[in-house]
Amino acid sequence: MSSPTKLAHVAIKTPNMKEAKAWYLAVLDGRVQFENEMLCFLCYDDEHHRVVLVNDPGFDKSANMSGLHHVSFTYDSLDDLFDTFEKLQKQDIIPFWTINHGITMSMYYLDPMGNSIELQIDIMDLEEANAFMQGEVFAKNPIGIDFDANQLNAKRKAGVAYEELVQYG
Repeated sequence: MSSPTKLAHVAIKTPNMKEAKAWYLAVLDGRVQFENEMLCFLCYDDEHHRVVLVNDPGFDKSANMSGLHHVSFTYDSLDDLFDTFEKLQKQDIIPFWTINHGITMSMYYLDPMGNSIELQIDIMDLEEANAFMQGEVFAKNPIGIDFDANQLNAKRKAGVAYEELVQYG
């Protein structure tokens, strides 16, 4: 049996396609690949679609299933993450939770349907992250340490070193 090689896309049900589309386009700096009254396919990279918005009551085949906790999108750098934070803040899109997980630095937002969307950067490479998650520090606090995004962004703009900005603890 083989494992998947990547996360292909996320499909999210919405009663308000216009609002959901505007929010995801703003947050992901994306584009519409296809749209009709029932579906909107969005992408932000070279993939044909990463997010599908669905407005079709007949589509719900999972009425008795547990719901989505969150979807996470990774940025290439701390600057990219905080530039996105600033851009969204100007549009009154504010994270409800900002946390350094040790392996990632993350900002959580709520989309118009109330789904939790994580925007993050990887702080460690894969080998370091695997070791960290198997270590004592992670075992004591597997969630992470909250941070103030505005304060951290001000430090970043003042030229504080990356290693200090992402330091865990």
